[in-house]
Amino acid sequence: MYKHKERPRPIEIKSRKELALMRAAGKIVAEILNDLQERARPGVTTRELDERAQKILDKYGATSPFMGYPNSQERGPKFPASICTSVNEEIVHGIPRKKRVLKEGDLLKIDVGANYAGYIGDSAWTFPIGNVSAKAQELMHVTEESLAIGIAQVQTNKRLWDLIATIQDYVEKRGMNVVREYQGHGVGREMHEEPSIPNFLDEEFDKRPANIQFKPGMTLAIEPMVVTGTWETQVLGDQWTVVTADHGLAAHYEHTVLVTDNGPEILTLWK
Repeated sequence: MYKHKERPRPIEIKSRKELALMRAAGKIVAEILNDLQERARPGVTTRELDERAQKILDKYGATSPFMGYPNSQERGPKFPASICTSVNEEIVHGIPRKKRVLKEGDLLKIDVGANYAGYIGDSAWTFPIGNVSAKAQELMHVTEESLAIGIAQVQTNKRLWDLIATIQDYVEKRGMNVVREYQGHGVGREMHEEPSIPNFLDEEFDKRPANIQFKPGMTLAIEPMVVTGTWETQVLGDQWTVVTADHGLAAHYEHTVLVTDNGPEILTLWK
């Protein structure tokens, strides 16, 4: 996820060869998330999950596009891990740590990327650690469902604003909010390509992205980040971890999606 860029580049249309590599990258990402789902339990550290993810990347000769990613703050530290692990009020960009031990009731977001032969797959899931609160369960459901209905808008007779409005409307009608400062994006040879894909339409200040029409061969990382309270965010002292300003819970789901003549194809599904 990233902040909206003022000067968008052209949106790339991927070739069959490129899409084959992106499908391979997507399968690696899905395997990692499925594997970590089984390992994310009370008593496990987020660093252990990061180490496991790196082993699977190594197995396929893939690398993490997150490792060493430049900080948005000038002179800020590069990202130091293979995956992002964000807990409870942490929304995105959480750094895996040896001392961050998962506890019963935690809500864990894991964001995984894989660069395979020069092409990237990107996906995020939210995991309940043991038994979580009813509020956390509802948040997970709303966020995951908002992603599903957003993906359903990826049709060649639809435009970007259709996708964005669908996600925002669904979430807000359920008394929750989408994060505004961080958003989805195109993905392919680079981690962050055009178009930017926010999860809200700012009509008051008219900062909406170009309302592009979806075309076959576009590859999109769609990722609603949903919070139980205010959508305002803060960045912690590590200069990476993004948290809710009011310490409300956050959830995050993401898939890499291909636009086809027959509708959306999710490239990061687990079987």
